Amino acid sequence: MTSSVHRARRRLRVAGGAVAALLALSACSSGDPAPDKGSSSELSGTVTVFAAASLQESFEKLGAAFEKQHPGTEITFSFGGSDSLAAGINSGAPADVFAAASPTTMALVTDRKAAAGTPAVFVRNRLQIATLPGNPDGITSLKDLTEPGLKVVLCDEAVPCGAAARKALKAAGLEVTPVSYEQDVKSALTKVELKEADAAVVYRTDVRAAGDKVDGVDFPESADAVNDYPIALLEQARNPETAKAFIALVRSAEGRKVLSGAGFLKP
Repeated sequence: MTSSVHRARRRLRVAGGAVAALLALSACSSGDPAPDKGSSSELSGTVTVFAAASLQESFEKLGAAFEKQHPGTEITFSFGGSDSLAAGINSGAPADVFAAASPTTMALVTDRKAAAGTPAVFVRNRLQIATLPGNPDGITSLKDLTEPGLKVVLCDEAVPCGAAARKALKAAGLEVTPVSYEQDVKSALTKVELKEADAAVVYRTDVRAAGDKVDGVDFPESADAVNDYPIALLEQARNPETAKAFIALVRSAEGRKVLSGAGFLKP
């Protein structure tokens, strides 16, 4: 075999190797990279959040922000008394996330093994006395709520705002006979807004959310009845990854900014 034939074969082998290398390089660089399975772009579907009534304004803002950040997702809420929400969860009501107004009501869920993992406290809340606009009855303290003829509303003691009010009244050594016990803090506040009651013991966040519909009166005993708010992913969550992302937003700097703006305290 002549040397020219050998040289031709060597050139073919080199050319073939170069083509193979180019094809391999092209295969690696062509097209978009495979999406990261943990990427937020993959979040989709509906997340159902059961949350204490006092969280309504803040969570609705955070839900709207989450949907904007993650197109294709939807956050739906059920707000109410934490004890009623916990009972619903334990009865199988479809929910992905539970945010309670006290560790006691969260325990109603965790004791039934209905939470996935350990709940995390994300905010705290203090009580105020909500009065009619302008505070016409001159209420300045818890003791004033014992005045004859004054129509006072409290949350039911099974609800965190009611348990906190009872603790504050006990710290003050006072007994108040309300005209009604309400099943959540919004219902108690509404009684004052509609002028069906002269005062209600509610959260400061709810007084702030009500704007000029009520006035708020601080009282020192509220320091003895500060409520921690825990949040948890539920074991029965149908959309756990998106639910985890919403919880992360609630606990993020952005979430804290919204919650602090509503009057909640840092945990």
